[in-house]
Amino acid sequence: QVQLVESGGGLVQPGGSLRLSCAAPGSIFSISTMGWYRQAPGKQRESVASIMSGGTANIADSVKGRFTISRDNAKNTVYLQMNSLKPEDTAVYYCNAHTWFGPKKDYWGQGTQVTVSS
Repeated sequence: QVQLVESGGGLVQPGGSLRLSCAAPGSIFSISTMGWYRQAPGKQRESVASIMSGGTANIADSVKGRFTISRDNAKNTVYLQMNSLKPEDTAVYYCNAHTWFGPKKDYWGQGTQVTVSS
C-alpha cells in the first residue's frame, strides 16, 4: 500500500507561518503531480496547491501570495510553505499524488491538522 507521510502541522497564531512536508515513494513521486488539499469542519475538501514534475505550480486564489508549494525531486518530498496564516486556514491538510504516467491514480496522506488561533 502506497504511503504518503505528512508532517509539519500544528497550532499557530494568526499571521504566523508553518511548513508542511510530504514524503512519497520514489516510484510514485517521479510520475506524479503533487498537491495539497484541505478540509475544514463542515466543508468539502478543496485544492490548495499543486506542482507538476517539472515545477509548474498552481495556487488557489484564496491562498495566493501567502502559500508556496515546492518539491525536492531528490528527496521525493513536496512542501507547502504557509505564511500570514489566517483563522480561516484552519483545516486538516492532505497531501495528494496524482499519477500522470500509466493508469491515473490518486494517493493520499493521512492528513495533518493546522489550527490558526490566538
